[in-house]
Amino acid sequence: MLRGMIDMPPLSALEVAMVQTGTRAVDTLRDTAEFAQELERLGYHRVWYAEHHHSPAIGAFPPVVLTAHAAASTSVIRLGSGGVLAPNHAPLTVAEQFGTLAALHADRIDLGLGRGPGTFDEATARALRRGAGPTTDAEYRDDVAEILAYLTDEVALGPLPEPWLLASSPAGAGLAAGLGLPVAVAHHIRPDNTRAVLEHYRSAFQPSRWCAQPHVLLCVETVCAPTEEEAQRRGGPMNVVKAGLLKGVSDLPFPTPAEAAAHSFTAEERRALAAFRAQQAVGAPAAVVGRLRELADETGADELMLTTPVHDIRDRVASYALIREHLSAG
Repeated sequence: MLRGMIDMPPLSALEVAMVQTGTRAVDTLRDTAEFAQELERLGYHRVWYAEHHHSPAIGAFPPVVLTAHAAASTSVIRLGSGGVLAPNHAPLTVAEQFGTLAALHADRIDLGLGRGPGTFDEATARALRRGAGPTTDAEYRDDVAEILAYLTDEVALGPLPEPWLLASSPAGAGLAAGLGLPVAVAHHIRPDNTRAVLEHYRSAFQPSRWCAQPHVLLCVETVCAPTEEEAQRRGGPMNVVKAGLLKGVSDLPFPTPAEAAAHSFTAEERRALAAFRAQQAVGAPAAVVGRLRELADETGADELMLTTPVHDIRDRVASYALIREHLSAG
C-alpha cells in the first residue's frame, strides 16, 4: 500500500565527497565530518558514503574510513556505505571492517553493497580487482552471499551492521529480493529504471533474517535553495559533469558555480539534463518538498536518501536545513 501525500518517510543523505575546484582532498575530508555532524543536528536518519576511484571530481575515500571517522564525532545518526563495491574487495575483509564498526558503534552502522567498479577508468578498475575483468552476475551473487555469511558465522563481534543492496537495474533488485535484503534504489543515477526495479524487487522478495518484508530506500538528487534560480545555479556544476559523461568524458573536475554558468551546453545536452532534473528534486523549498512527497507516493519508498552534489558545504548543508524547515513549518 502506498502512503498518502500527507506523510513524508524518513530522510537521509548520500555523501559523494565532491572535491571542489581549488581545494585539497584534506578540505573535502574535513567537510565530510562537518556534514555528518550538521545532519545529525538537523535530525536526518542516516548518512552513507559512496566508493569512487580515479576521478578529479570525487574523492577516492574508502567508505569504511569515512564511516569510522564520522561515527567518532557523532552520537546517534546512522552511518555506513552507499556503497562498498563488493567485487573490489575480499568478502572477509568487508565483513571484518563493518563488523568491527558495528561492535564499536552499536545499532548505528549500515553496510550497503554495490556492484559497479566505482570508476570509468579501465586500468583503475583492473587494479582494484588485481587484474581481473568485470565481475559476472554469479560472482557478484557469491561475493554478497559470502559477506553476509562471514558477518554472521565468523565475525560476530556483537551487534551486526545493517546490510543493504544497491540496485539500479532489475537484476540487482532480483538479487536483493532473493537474499531478503532491503534495497537502495539509485533513482539519482538511472531514474528510468526505478519502476522496473521496484516491481521486480517487491514481486520476488523472500523474507530473511535481515528483513521480514520488502524495504525500499529511494535515492534522489536534491538541491534546495531559497529560490528556483539559486537552486539551478548551485546545481550547475553537476550539470557540467553529467554533460561530460553523456559524451564519454569522465575526467572532468567539479567546477565552481561561476564556471558552470559560463559553460556552453549543446541542445542535446540541455534536453537530456532537463529530462533528468524533472525526475529529481531541484528548486525552492515548497517545490522540492512537494516533489519528494510525489516520489514517496509514486514509489511507496520507506525512506528517501537525498544526494546534493553542490560546490560549497555551506550550500549543501543549507539545502538539507531548508527542507527540514519547510517540513516543520508545514
